[in-house]
Amino acid sequence: MQALIPILLKAEEHELPNSIILNNDNSNTKIMAEKDTKAKAVEPENLSAQEARAIAEATASVDRSFTPSPTLLNSNSPTALLEQVDGPSLVDYSETESIYVGSSVPLSAGGSLTVPIQVNTPGSIVEYAAENKNHDIGFGIIAEREEGITIVQEMSRCDASEVPMLGKFLVGTVPCLLQFKFDNEYSWMREKVVTYKVTITPPSKETLVAGRRRRAEACRRAVEEDLKSADARLDKAQDQKASLQKELEELKKQLEQKQKSLKVIETEEKWLQERVGLRTDQTKLLEQRLDQGWEDEKPEAVAKPKDTPKKK
Repeated sequence: MQALIPILLKAEEHELPNSIILNNDNSNTKIMAEKDTKAKAVEPENLSAQEARAIAEATASVDRSFTPSPTLLNSNSPTALLEQVDGPSLVDYSETESIYVGSSVPLSAGGSLTVPIQVNTPGSIVEYAAENKNHDIGFGIIAEREEGITIVQEMSRCDASEVPMLGKFLVGTVPCLLQFKFDNEYSWMREKVVTYKVTITPPSKETLVAGRRRRAEACRRAVEEDLKSADARLDKAQDQKASLQKELEELKKQLEQKQKSLKVIETEEKWLQERVGLRTDQTKLLEQRLDQGWEDEKPEAVAKPKDTPKKK
């Protein structure tokens, strides 16, 4: 999903100095400032017209490529993603700029300064200017969104004591938290003094209305594509469910049969255990007779003749 896109194209294409170039691979968007020393002079009115056209083209481009975030697509609420599609309400919408200024802010040796700015309106233009009084200073910009962190301006050391650092870009996906960072951590002795100004210009109502429709069309395509995929997966899941239910019924019947067989085997087992015990006892008794003989065959066991009673 595009988050930040340039509002100006290459300087040699539009003859605009200090343009912003975008390398957008839909996974890690990087924006770099480039100075074109060979750019031709442009009249202010032509520059303004070209810039306005670039802004319109960039806004339309990001709206047409709009894709709902995974969180919104996975939400159980059918209206959750509409909030991102609709953007702010037009009832009390204001086109007033928001300006963030820091004047002569000291950065101690080894210190840093981060300026966080929240952008909640899609199509907002962010323009910044920063300078330091002397020596160089580290400067970079990142944008934090639900999908991750986007590098707007790589952190690098630059000397803006004579020529201020300038930039302008379009925020296409919101909510977006911009982090402007001034870094003096590499300096062990020198304090730096920076001045910055960040201006957030929201789109016009007309642009916002047009953007809603473009985002709605793009969102509908994404939803329909996901619906098609979900329908196919649902059919497959239902087929698998029916197959598993059939297998389960067969397994239940097999289980009932096995339980009946188990009862028969348990009854036979009990009878055979008693049979084995009986035959074991009988075997021992027979072996004892064969080894030791019978009790009534022993000599001492022969009965003596009884005395005939005398007549009186």
